[in-house]
Amino acid sequence: MELKYEKKDVYNNLNEDEKIETNKYAIDYIDFLNKGKTEYLCVEEVLKILSENGFEDINLKTNLNVGDKVYFINKEKSIFATVIGKDNLAQGLNIIGGHIDSPRLDLKPMPLVERANIALLKTQYYGGIKKYQWLSIPLAMHGVIYNENGEKINISIGEDDDFCFTIADLLPHLAKDQMKANANEFIDPEKMSVILGNIKQKDVKKDAVKSNILKILNEKYGIKEIDFSRSDISFVPSFKAKFIGLDRSMIGGYGQDDRVCSYATIRAMVDASKEELNLQKTIVAMIVDKEEIGSTGNTSMSSLAFDMFLNKLIEKTNSKVDRLEVYYNSKMLSADVTAGVNPDYPEVSDLPNANIIGSGVAIEKYGGGSGKSYASEASAKFMSHVMRIFDKNNVIYQMGTLGKIGKGGGGTIAYILADKGVDVVDCGTAVLAMHSPFEVTSKYDVYMTYLAYKAFFKN
Repeated sequence: MELKYEKKDVYNNLNEDEKIETNKYAIDYIDFLNKGKTEYLCVEEVLKILSENGFEDINLKTNLNVGDKVYFINKEKSIFATVIGKDNLAQGLNIIGGHIDSPRLDLKPMPLVERANIALLKTQYYGGIKKYQWLSIPLAMHGVIYNENGEKINISIGEDDDFCFTIADLLPHLAKDQMKANANEFIDPEKMSVILGNIKQKDVKKDAVKSNILKILNEKYGIKEIDFSRSDISFVPSFKAKFIGLDRSMIGGYGQDDRVCSYATIRAMVDASKEELNLQKTIVAMIVDKEEIGSTGNTSMSSLAFDMFLNKLIEKTNSKVDRLEVYYNSKMLSADVTAGVNPDYPEVSDLPNANIIGSGVAIEKYGGGSGKSYASEASAKFMSHVMRIFDKNNVIYQMGTLGKIGKGGGGTIAYILADKGVDVVDCGTAVLAMHSPFEVTSKYDVYMTYLAYKAFFKN
């Protein structure tokens, strides 16, 4: 019996068939990353997966029976899905919850300006970013606009077109003063303006470039400048996700925090429902918005939208149980990423408690910052429960924390469900360069995350 704990190498613990399945899963995941670059687009992709696998809108169902599969879309930017199990809801749910919002650049309400013969869109960064990483890279524009008649217009420009957008950084020759500032200050967020165009509209004396851009937008989408104020438009990196390394062992792409876990959650739910004709417990997937800004707002986990969804489940299954009792008896994996050890910066990690990419899905007993501030911490009993499920199902996992004490910290949606009485622990994929425009994961960790979630749903 081995007494010491050592991390496992996923690749060398897989057989050839499992390696083939890992690669197939990774290809599907990369496709999801490339299609789902905003919350709106992610919900559309998740809905396609669910609809293709027999899930129906819960609002179209009068009653729910064992084996029924339903979903609920919350204001186009989050989605809940469930498969009804044999147990009464009073015995609790098996829940996995991730988020689909990622750091990005949003437009200000009235963003269009002209300076130095260039039309620009002024942005407001969303989430925790290193601002300099977003300059001088190709950007794409995605989002929705509602016009004066309340009609929805979808915007998607700069991905597969022969053009894109960018923010022009200051040339090093004239950046002497800029480079004296610290890393948090040397990029002024008010100067992160996206370049739109340079051609002047003929016979227009003032803001002729801006006028030409408005003309192009009006011809293509039928919109006016005031319509920006009734839009949700974001700029994201326009480059594609792809494999990294001569051995194709890693995946690079935008938005892996936390779409890697959200995709795994949905795939795990769909596949668990196929493999088990009638699951014992009702399983729930929560794919939510706004985690990157503190889970505030009506599409976040903090909203009462999930309570409303749970009320529908209780009513339509005729469970006759108090909602708080359902929460109290439920178990959850908070499906969010964590930091992998950066080989160039190992000093910020406590190596015995760090996550190494390629070593499996990461379990973190607690998050938060120094002194466990704002942490959600799993109990010893629940940790044992989760680990026994993974051991039983040959899921390779590792134990870790986000980094050394005092170096920073972070949180997930775990505390929100813990506050309701749910047993919850953070469990997700380790990432390099988290919150950058091009995050890195091990494709073997990505696959192991999916296997972990599927095992949790089934047990």
